[in-house]
Amino acid sequence: MDPRVKSSLLWGVIGVLAFLVLLQGYELYTNYRYPLGVKVGAALVVGIGAPLLTYVADGYLD
Repeated sequence: MDPRVKSSLLWGVIGVLAFLVLLQGYELYTNYRYPLGVKVGAALVVGIGAPLLTYVADGYLD
């Protein structure tokens, strides 16, 4: 696998996990629960957006 693609996918995983941890912390702090569909939808947006942005930014930064 190309190192640039591998790096982008790993940043996507890190982004999704960080988002879900922050969301869980927010829910515990405010005692407000988001529906599962909202959580999954937002995690998908982060999971697709983070690798794409990382891949594009890596091309410009090199």
